[in-house]
Amino acid sequence: MARVVRNSKFRHIFGQAAKKQDCYENIRITKSAWDSTFCSVNPKFLAIITESAGGGAFLVVPLEKMGRIDRDVPLVTGHKAAVLDIAWCPHNDNVIASGSEDCTVKVWQIPDGGLTSNNLTQAAVDLVAHQRRVGQVVWHPSALNVLLSAGGDMKIFIWNVGKATILTTIDCHPEVILSVSWNYSGSRIVTSCKDKIFRIINPRTGHVVKSGMGHQGAKPARAIYLRDGRIFSTGFSRMSERQYALWDGDNLGNALTMEELDSSNGILFPFYDEDTSLIFLCGKGDSTIRYFEYTSEAPYIHYINTYSSSDPQRGMGVMPKRGMNISTCEIARFYKLLNSGLCEVISFTVPRKSELFQEDLYPDTAAEEHAMTADEWMEGKDAEPRLASVRDLNSGTKSHSNNNSGGLGVNNTNQKQEVVFGKSSTNQKTSPTSPQNSSPQKNGNGGGTNLLSQGQHADNEFLEKLVEEMRRVKIIVKGHERRIKTLEERLSQYEAPVDDLDD
Repeated sequence: MARVVRNSKFRHIFGQAAKKQDCYENIRITKSAWDSTFCSVNPKFLAIITESAGGGAFLVVPLEKMGRIDRDVPLVTGHKAAVLDIAWCPHNDNVIASGSEDCTVKVWQIPDGGLTSNNLTQAAVDLVAHQRRVGQVVWHPSALNVLLSAGGDMKIFIWNVGKATILTTIDCHPEVILSVSWNYSGSRIVTSCKDKIFRIINPRTGHVVKSGMGHQGAKPARAIYLRDGRIFSTGFSRMSERQYALWDGDNLGNALTMEELDSSNGILFPFYDEDTSLIFLCGKGDSTIRYFEYTSEAPYIHYINTYSSSDPQRGMGVMPKRGMNISTCEIARFYKLLNSGLCEVISFTVPRKSELFQEDLYPDTAAEEHAMTADEWMEGKDAEPRLASVRDLNSGTKSHSNNNSGGLGVNNTNQKQEVVFGKSSTNQKTSPTSPQNSSPQKNGNGGGTNLLSQGQHADNEFLEKLVEEMRRVKIIVKGHERRIKTLEERLSQYEAPVDDLDD
C-alpha cells in the first residue's frame, strides 16, 4: 500500500546555522547542573547566564553586537549566588527577571544599547519570599507586571512586580517543581513535579483543578500548555527512554498520544510556537533539534524533520515571533549555547520563491502591548494576548514596539508608563504635552519649560531620577509594612488591642 504524504506548508522547513562572525563567542557559560535553558532572547537583547565567582551573574548584549565578547564586558551581577533562570518580560523588551540560588527573584531594567561601562548591581525590584533556591521565573502572557516564580521550597509565588507584592501563594506540591507553564490566556498553569504528577492549578486561588499521573520514568518531565488548552509534555518511560505526550486538559492521566524517541538521558526542552503550532524539542547534551507540527485531530503530533550539528547544546534560547526576518521566510530562530563558549544562531526557514509577504506563514502574533493590568487579572478578568500584524512589526525599525506601526503606538506608550519599576527611553517618544510627561516636568523646580527645550535626553534623565527615588521609598514602606504585620501577629497572641495603633 502506497504511503500518503501529509500535506503541510511546513513540510520543507530547514534549519541553518549562521556564520561564526554572525554568532556570539568567548562567553563563560554557566556550569550549573540545574535543568534550565540558561538563555533568553527578545528582539532587542540576548541574555545568557554566565559563570561567576562569588555570586551570580548573567550577560546581556544587544542583538546587533555579534562576534567576540570581551572578557571584561559588563554583567548583571546583583545576585549573591548562582543565577538559575532568566526570562524577558513580554510587555517591555528592556525588563528581565532572574531567579537564583540566593532564594531571591530580581527584576532588572536594561538601558537601550545594553550595559556600557559598569556591572549592573542594583535591581529595579527585589522579590523576597522563597526559602530555598528559585529555579524558574515565568511572566504572565497577557497581564502587565504579573510574574510567577517556583522554588526549591516546593512553593509557587505569583507576584505583582509593580508593587513588589505576592498575589498568590501555591503550596500543593510534595516534591520539587520541575516545570511551570501558563495557558494562552493566563487563567491556568500546569506544573510537573518530581512525584510524576501533572497538576492544573488556578493561579489566583492556588486550587488544584485537575491532576493525573504523567510520565512513568524517574527523570525530570516538563509540561507546557498549547493554545487550544491541551498539554504537551516530555519525559521518560520506566525504561528511561525519552518520550513526548499530548494530554487533554480535562482528563489528565490518559494521554491522547505518547511516543518514544530514543534512549538518551538528556532532558528534552519543548519550545512551542503558538502561532504556527510548531513544536521544537531540544535535548540537553544533544546535537539535534527535532521539530513537529501539532493538529487538533489524531494523530495530533506530526514529525517534520531533525536539524543536526556536530556540537552538543548546553542551553537554548528562542526568539519571539516579533523578531523574525520575514524577508527570508524565517519562522523560528534559536540561540544555541555550546560548551566552547559559542552562542550559535540557527535560523529555520520555509523556502518560498516569491519575495512578497507570506501571510500563511505569519498569522498575527502576540504584541508587546499588554491586554490587562495585574489588578484586573487578580479580580478575575481573563484576556488573551494582544495581537499585531507581523508585517507591521517588521516594517521599519528593529525596536518594533517603539513606533506606531500596527496602530499600537499610543496604547503601547500608556502600557509602558504603567511599569512602576522603570521606563525605557522609548517611553518619551510621544508628544511632550501628554499628561504623563507634563506632570513630572511641572514638579521639577519650575524647570518644565527648560526640560522641554533641552531635548529628549534631559527629559529621560529627569524621569529616571523620579522613578529611582519612588522605588527607594516604596522599598522602605514595604519593609515597615512587613514589620507592622509581624508585630500585630505577636500582639494578637496576647489579645492586646491594636486598633489604636493604626495612626
